[in-house]
Amino acid sequence: MQRLLAAVNRFNATHPWSHNDAYTRFVLRHARAVGRAGGRTAVDVGCGTGNLVARLSEVLPEVIGVEPDPGTAAAARARFASSDRARIEERGFGDEPSGAYDLIVFVASLHHMPLRATLRRANQALRPGGRIVIVGVAAETRADLPRSVASLVLNPIIGFVRHPRRASAPPAAMRAPTVEPGETFDEIRSVLVEELPGARMRRRLFWRYTAQWIAPR
Repeated sequence: MQRLLAAVNRFNATHPWSHNDAYTRFVLRHARAVGRAGGRTAVDVGCGTGNLVARLSEVLPEVIGVEPDPGTAAAARARFASSDRARIEERGFGDEPSGAYDLIVFVASLHHMPLRATLRRANQALRPGGRIVIVGVAAETRADLPRSVASLVLNPIIGFVRHPRRASAPPAAMRAPTVEPGETFDEIRSVLVEELPGARMRRRLFWRYTAQWIAPR
């Protein structure tokens, strides 16, 4: 079994793909709903090199990418240097103006920050009727095992389909610093519903969960 897993890991390394990309449509669906309701401003927290910022800027007229890693932020900033719809800020998420955003997106970034304090700040920074959208990572438990097994099987297939040519290194979008999640799905959900009453949260494939919340008007 260990040899098999090692072989799968080697294959995955030569056909890499970001598991976050599997949920781009999920995020954009909420962005379009925000736009239809008259929202204009989105912030992508932990935006990396800006792949999602680029997609969000096709939907909303003002998109801010927040990225604390200097090298990654510099690459993203250069990418949008001539854009009049997107900009990159090299900083962490925290001291946000009250009611600044119509959409706040956390994609594999929330577990880098204090959970309760970050959700509270996001709530304060959201305009009435705005949305918080999360594609998150949680510490695994037995309840996650069926999806983990399915993800292990599907991961190399999707990697080969998306990138049939062998890669010698991960793409730039997958090189930002990462940390392991500290809270389980149930622990995150407990805090989420306290800070954002009515929030919806689901376990997903590829070691992710999704959550969304609409601020009361």
